[in-house]
Amino acid sequence: MSIKVIRVYEYIKREKNPDEYVVLVDRLWPRGVAKISLDIDEWLKDIAPSNDLRKWFNHEDHKWEEFVQRYKDELKLNQKEIQRLREIAGHKELVILYSAKNTEFNQAKVLQKMLNDKFGI
Repeated sequence: MSIKVIRVYEYIKREKNPDEYVVLVDRLWPRGVAKISLDIDEWLKDIAPSNDLRKWFNHEDHKWEEFVQRYKDELKLNQKEIQRLREIAGHKELVILYSAKNTEFNQAKVLQKMLNDKFGI
């Protein structure tokens, strides 16, 4: 099982692998990216951080730990989607896309860790 996290602006520069299942986990569509140019399987707006949480965090590193906890609390309300992603990751390579400039502190990393931890990875 493999779960990758890729910034959407890097992803559009390559061809989609047929063994991948690609999901975008942003509340808003990425700026400057035409929907037709992004070959994804799903846009999971509802699994992205809420607008309030997204605006509060603003990708400020010093808020990271609290953001992680708040986001995990929000994800607990979406257990069906989390389980579905786990099932997909068991059959295909799951690629989680995000658009934030911060490649280290973003919601995709939290989601990846949460999915991996469940599998004991």
